[in-house]
Amino acid sequence: MIMRVMGEGQFKVGDGHLNELNRLDDELLTALEAGDETGFRAALGNLLEAVRKFGTPLPDDSLEPSDLILPDAEATVEEVREMLRDEGDGLIPGLPE
Repeated sequence: MIMRVMGEGQFKVGDGHLNELNRLDDELLTALEAGDETGFRAALGNLLEAVRKFGTPLPDDSLEPSDLILPDAEATVEEVREMLRDEGDGLIPGLPE
């Protein structure tokens, strides 16, 4: 799966890491719903760090279509809420059963 982190670039992340990324995405959603700014910052940072850790950066000149677009680390609560309105169930979709 190709994930774009706004302002950073694209990362190719294997499907084997999606469960962990979904768990971190759930933490982000929980913090957003609770209006917990500190928790939101930590959860967003943890999610982006996991994408960097598990993903392989694609070259800057690569033109691969992104499967997911994630906010940058400086995104506001409102910016992420707007992205979630478009996605429905978090930034990272659940795995098919």
